[in-house]
Amino acid sequence: MNAVPVRHPGRWVAVAVLAVLAAMLVHTILTNDGFGWPVVGDYLFSPPVLNGLKNTLVLTVLSMVIGIVGGVLLAVMRLSPNWILSSVAALYIWVFRGTPLIAQLLFWNFLSALYPRLSLGIPFGPEFVSFDTNQLINQFAACLLGLGLNEAAYMAEIVRGGIASVEHGQTEAAGALGMSRAQTLRRIVLPQAMRVIIPPTGNETISMLKTSSLVVVIGYFELLTSVQRIYSVNFQTIPLLIVAAIWYLALTSILSVGQGFIERRYGRGLQTGPPGPSLFGFLRRTPEEAPA
Repeated sequence: MNAVPVRHPGRWVAVAVLAVLAAMLVHTILTNDGFGWPVVGDYLFSPPVLNGLKNTLVLTVLSMVIGIVGGVLLAVMRLSPNWILSSVAALYIWVFRGTPLIAQLLFWNFLSALYPRLSLGIPFGPEFVSFDTNQLINQFAACLLGLGLNEAAYMAEIVRGGIASVEHGQTEAAGALGMSRAQTLRRIVLPQAMRVIIPPTGNETISMLKTSSLVVVIGYFELLTSVQRIYSVNFQTIPLLIVAAIWYLALTSILSVGQGFIERRYGRGLQTGPPGPSLFGFLRRTPEEAPA
């Protein structure tokens, strides 16, 4: 019996429509003078933009370090049998996830309105060291506190989900071997939980790169702030926004590639099923589509 492949004319119609739309998009991008591609080329590697880019990367890295470390601590507290530690962690997560990040950034930036001076000493007793809040928490510190502490609340839930994904029997077996809770967490639980933790952590890192642009609300100089200051002078708004978008796309692409390598590193030996379809896989006919 000669099998006749099933025809899919709708697919080719969709491809033709998408091709026309893509051609129209490319045409308008290349012919519309409003995009200002010469201006984009002039400012893409300009010193102010590169300085803002550097500050964005520093904010992203340090904020994620604070978020990851704080998230692990909060997740361990959240899973602790001690109800006080668990309640404190739950309250922290509730507050920082339930309030807008912009409000948190503004709060840390204007903390001196509540506490003009910060001190270290014995509670209700003598002070050993005292600091001026405006000098201690400058714009950079306010950005790190706002971004890092907010990220810790989200990372706590990610880490908690990863730890919960490990079978409880392995924890019991480790306890039977005489391992402490800390040893069990470090040697048994976390290495296996990383398979679950890594993908959303990579997404959070990419999100942090873009979320760092919110520090413009307190005037910190980063990538978006740098292009805003430039187009406020030369009024080339669209070209300068394209410059920022190009850098954000480039950095997120690099982070996505790095996330893929890390996921494969921690996913070794894990059966993930057959590979997904290729970019144009919908054009190919499979044996299942042919009638018997």
